[in-house]
Amino acid sequence: MGTTARPADGAMTLAEMKEFASFPAATQRYIRRSLDVGLERQDALGRWSRDVVEAASIRAQTRVYSRLDGLRGIIPDDSGLDAMEPFMAPLVTISAFDLGQDRLCSFGAYRFLYERLLGAPVRPWLPGAFCAAAALPHLHPDRRRALLQSISEAAATAAGWSAREPSFYPEWVEKVDSRQAN
Repeated sequence: MGTTARPADGAMTLAEMKEFASFPAATQRYIRRSLDVGLERQDALGRWSRDVVEAASIRAQTRVYSRLDGLRGIIPDDSGLDAMEPFMAPLVTISAFDLGQDRLCSFGAYRFLYERLLGAPVRPWLPGAFCAAAALPHLHPDRRRALLQSISEAAATAAGWSAREPSFYPEWVEKVDSRQAN
């Protein structure tokens, strides 16, 4: 039996696309690269590395992201404080790595990425993990300030979270030579 798309599904996908388009180009690139690494979609090293520094960063990201599979299986429900420590400690560590790459410019970009890496059930835990990682001393104080100021009061104090899975997963898009397209 096939599924049919409802108008609301299309509107939500469009909203996700608009949100992604609002991020700076470097953030968009990092999110697409991170999804390739974290979801094992493509050869991230071959596709994304432009130099030896970026290749080393992708290798490090691959090592850090190797913990994502285990995290997907232990996401506590929103009141699961007894299961918090084994989940939050690695989530904060992975988040600290991503924020340290200086490409995720805001809580919105972080949330967008992590909802896709870990799924909708992670939403209640993202504000805490983001704030913890953004406050760590490996980031420059100005960067910590900008990141922490990017989380809205509404996001930090949400009374509930949507269980709807994200539907838009941005991917690599080949550039088209406009001179040859005619």
